[in-house]
Amino acid sequence: MSEEILINVTPQETRVAVVENGVLQEVHIERASHRGLVGNIYKGRVSRFLPGMQAAFVDIGLERAAFLQTAEMKAGVGAVQAGLVEGQDIVVQVLKDPIGTKGARLTTQVSLPARYVVYMPMSDHIGISQKIDNVEERERLRAAVRQAMGDEPGGFILRTMAEQVSEEELKRDIRYLRRLWGRLSERIAAPDLRGLVHEDLSLALRAMRDLVRDNVEKVRIDSREMFSKAQDFALEFVPEVAPRVEYYPGERPIFDLYSVEDEIKRALDRRVALKSGGYLVIDQTEAMTTVDVNTGTYVGHRTLAETIFKTNLEAAHAIARQLRLRNLGGMIIVDFIDMADLDHKRQVLRALERALARDRTKASIADMSALGLVEITRKRTRESLERLLCETCPACKGRGVLKTPETVAYEIFREILREARQFGTDEYLVVASQLVVDRLLDDQAQSLARLQEFIGKPIHLQVEPLYNQEEYEVVLT
Repeated sequence: MSEEILINVTPQETRVAVVENGVLQEVHIERASHRGLVGNIYKGRVSRFLPGMQAAFVDIGLERAAFLQTAEMKAGVGAVQAGLVEGQDIVVQVLKDPIGTKGARLTTQVSLPARYVVYMPMSDHIGISQKIDNVEERERLRAAVRQAMGDEPGGFILRTMAEQVSEEELKRDIRYLRRLWGRLSERIAAPDLRGLVHEDLSLALRAMRDLVRDNVEKVRIDSREMFSKAQDFALEFVPEVAPRVEYYPGERPIFDLYSVEDEIKRALDRRVALKSGGYLVIDQTEAMTTVDVNTGTYVGHRTLAETIFKTNLEAAHAIARQLRLRNLGGMIIVDFIDMADLDHKRQVLRALERALARDRTKASIADMSALGLVEITRKRTRESLERLLCETCPACKGRGVLKTPETVAYEIFREILREARQFGTDEYLVVASQLVVDRLLDDQAQSLARLQEFIGKPIHLQVEPLYNQEEYEVVLT
């Protein structure tokens, strides 16, 4: 499966699109005003210790205090045994960006990634990505790393891209990471330093390090300055990638290639159309994301069971793509259309597993329940595409629906009755949106007249163009 990576750079933000066989699969966005924090290393101070939760809040200089669980400390034991006390200085690394109202998640188990290995200065462990499943290759890689390590301290994790990589390339990564840690150790040792110690690479360079695999044919960058930086980075750290990096000078915006802009817009919709005529409905909430599968206009060519099976099978591939594209994490519940055939259920689950296997972010799937529900957990390290690009609707406050003009009209009637019983006034002025005023003057005209007769006071209406459908005021005049 061939891939292409498009990098769009502006002074305000950098966007990276991963395209497989002409279809957008992933979008990464980093804005200059608030860059992601994952991977950053800080020298902070414990501001508050929570014994009941075996956790602490750590001040690392951000707007909200970050959160450190003692399970994420090198000791991996209780706070007392780990020596965690309020007011102490501590070196931490960000595991998860602040999401919603939650502060950043921290660990004291610092790690530094390169292209093929991740260096863990505080550990002596050698780990290998589970996606490298060949036993002989795993042993070769472990032996190569042990030889390159020598007697120096520290541990390493071999990334998926290390498969079939030469010993010399592994040694180059290891030498670079140890030099980097040496410089950082000197900064950490400075007694007056507090705050940021090390900032991870910019998004464009992280894409060069983490996203470019053997099947990536081209990396196109539309900024000459960033293209120059990316080439220098590639020549130093990933020389085999350098020939594939291209400057894109076209007048047509780079994200218009493969209709990337249109795909991003569609990724913000609740409804996702399937080619067969079926569709998905995706709803993201604070606790979880739900995906509902529907047959829509697809009627199939054989039996009902076959129609349902084909729709679910197509949905499995579409769901895996949408999770990557929208960067949905945490708990995800998929409501497949009910299938009576056990073999159909197994095939749909296998299709979902195969589709998710291409995902760079770790995801695990539970068996399908008797009601056709499948639970998926996907690692969450940053905001979803929707949370990054959108904000809660000020009209509906995130409900996704508005009260009808008729409902608001009845609320206004009740409000006037309350005011009439409590306060004396000569007349009433109702200020509302155009839709609500139109409803009061049209369908509810008789009700409005009866209310005026009942309270014995005139009621005047005034349109406020800036009010949304639910907003209104009843003014005593």
